Amino acid sequence: MRRTDPEGHGPVRFGPPVPEDGLPVLPELSAVLAAAASRADAEPVGGGSALLDAACGHGDRRGLPAAPDRVAVAPGAPVLLVALTAALGGDVLVPRPCAAWWAPYARLLGRRAFHVPTPADGGGVPDPYALLETVRRLRSEGGDPRLLVLSVADDPTATVTPPELLHETLEAAVGEGLHLVSDETWRDTVHDPHDTVLLSPAEMLPDRVTVVTDLAGALLPPGWPAATARFPAGADGDALHARVLDVLTALDARVAAPVAAAAAYALSEPAAVTARVAGTVRLHARVAAAAHHAVVAAGALARPPSCGRHLYADLTPLAPALAARGIGDAQELEDFLTARLGMPAAGGHRFGDGLAAPRVRLCTAPLLGGTPALRAEGLRSPDPLELPQVRTALTRLTSVFDELRDDAQRWESPR
Repeated sequence: MRRTDPEGHGPVRFGPPVPEDGLPVLPELSAVLAAAASRADAEPVGGGSALLDAACGHGDRRGLPAAPDRVAVAPGAPVLLVALTAALGGDVLVPRPCAAWWAPYARLLGRRAFHVPTPADGGGVPDPYALLETVRRLRSEGGDPRLLVLSVADDPTATVTPPELLHETLEAAVGEGLHLVSDETWRDTVHDPHDTVLLSPAEMLPDRVTVVTDLAGALLPPGWPAATARFPAGADGDALHARVLDVLTALDARVAAPVAAAAAYALSEPAAVTARVAGTVRLHARVAAAAHHAVVAAGALARPPSCGRHLYADLTPLAPALAARGIGDAQELEDFLTARLGMPAAGGHRFGDGLAAPRVRLCTAPLLGGTPALRAEGLRSPDPLELPQVRTALTRLTSVFDELRDDAQRWESPR
């Protein structure tokens, strides 16, 4: 992520990647891919029968049943969202902040994307009153909002939306006639599933919600692109499914056969896959909690991460120290922290927050060590925070933020 030149480059090329787990590929998964490597073909558009059956089983186990004729598979969630946006038409509404690629994909189609503020206690789902105000204002100005994209397990804020807030937002969206796309890429990375209630919008509104899940969230390496879409039941859902398949056909958006084999294996969730997912979630949850403690102890603001492999920090309380270092916006904060920490630190402007707001997303994979082999040690360690590579990375993070805290206190105006 280099600094964006507003005159020479668009923001899409400089968008931050999804938070990776940073670990070696599961050997059983590699073996499945290798066994299919001699297949030179690709899946049919929308996915072959074995892959669709595996995707349906994956949804069934999460309370989201669907027949294969209501499911599609494509090479990554961005492709599916492009197809859905093209099929539905109209303007797109997204939360602020939101995943870095949600707004650019709409604009690439010539559609307008509008950010709607999220509540103070969570991200990924717009505030219901702000949603109503935004929709009505857009329509009064001649706009045509049709699609709301949201996420109950969120990138970038690493929060899980409470069911009561989700219900209020869905009521508002339905009242305004919006179709909803629920990005559930991170639902299987919840840090404490026993004490966290994650409810899919499709469970509340089965006839109005399309669920999109990128397998890079928990099941596949990001370099093996595959994602599923589950469409609503009924005539409208059938028509949307058909239109999406038309767009995917026009794009020739098919999953390569070896990747499809690995995806079907992962979606079927054999013991090796479920054990790796659980171990990965535990590891990143421990490191995310330690990173959150370091950031908050220095005076920054951050919600406790409850999903994913990242956290989202607001450095507004450290503004005096940032100003003293010549850091006046989120891009300059990104440049500063990326250089000082030796790891990517994407500014909040990448996720739809204002450029003036000093916010940043920090990912946990770089804190596990410099190589996949070093990071894998965390899976086997009873206390990964005591591993030398993890301790060194967390010490560096703590030191950088403590310097900002100390400088902020030094530059504070006397009261």
